[in-house]
Amino acid sequence: MRPSLTTTLAAVVALTLATAAPAAAHGPGHGPGRGPDLPTTYLLDPVGPAADDVYPEGVAARGTDFYVSSTTDGTIYRGNLRHPTATPFLAGGQDGRTMAVGLEVDGRTLLVAGGATGRVWAYDLRTRELTGSWQVAQDGTPTFVNDLTVGPRGDVYVTDSSRPVLYRIDGRERRTTTTALLEPVVSFEGTDFTYDQDINANGLVVSRDGRHAVVAKTRTGELFRVGLADGSVQRIDLGGASVAGDGLLLDGHRLLAAEWTAGPQSVVVVRLDRDLRSGTVLSRTTDPSFDDPTTIARAGGSLLVVNSQFATRAAGGTPGPFTVSRIPVP
Repeated sequence: MRPSLTTTLAAVVALTLATAAPAAAHGPGHGPGRGPDLPTTYLLDPVGPAADDVYPEGVAARGTDFYVSSTTDGTIYRGNLRHPTATPFLAGGQDGRTMAVGLEVDGRTLLVAGGATGRVWAYDLRTRELTGSWQVAQDGTPTFVNDLTVGPRGDVYVTDSSRPVLYRIDGRERRTTTTALLEPVVSFEGTDFTYDQDINANGLVVSRDGRHAVVAKTRTGELFRVGLADGSVQRIDLGGASVAGDGLLLDGHRLLAAEWTAGPQSVVVVRLDRDLRSGTVLSRTTDPSFDDPTTIARAGGSLLVVNSQFATRAAGGTPGPFTVSRIPVP
């Protein structure tokens, strides 16, 4: 018999607080993501009809605040690095947001990718107001709007794991009064990035100069360099290594990837060359708290890692409390 939700939450919070002291080893100082009193795990306080089945996926951070998405009902949780529990920020189902996957914060805007809904939403972080809404073309083709990122000029790029395209939202058109169309900017048809029946294009990042994106194909362990102006698509040479990346994070020429479908579950660090055509796997960082880590976000000297428990859902098992881990940036 599963323990009551109240008992479980109390136990996890107590454990989190009890283990907070060792977090001092994660870095000196008291800026965002640092400090001796920060928790090393954060509990998602579940509510509503999906209370026991949050199954989170995306994470984004701004200062000491962070945001986490639920794939079950679209709830967006907000937490603070100083507190062990994240609580609902945007209610599931609001604005048609019945599923939420990738997240990105840009300034005071939170961008949300809606998975099988084929939707993207933008919210003002201060007022929680919906400021933009977009939808893939309604042609009956399956869609799974998976991840998104913002380029240096404010353009938003979005992957679709079912349709072989990369979408772009023009940075000058990020406020809408109605639901606008998500416009493809790159087609993967006829390229090395072949689509099949599995999850295809997943996590992505954009280079600092805005010329290229790096896109992960999780199941095959491949990374691709995508030209955002010319539509070119090229497999990144990893020297025979495999990176089953889900969420990605680009730090200069260091690419960090959450890897949960390959063992051991870890955060992988890849050093990319200057033109993003090749890369070398430098390290894989694991942590006892990882439970199907899907996405990552940097918060100062720390890395926030979402524990999705997707394998538990696929197996029809009973999930434990849903958490986000905090580890030092590898």
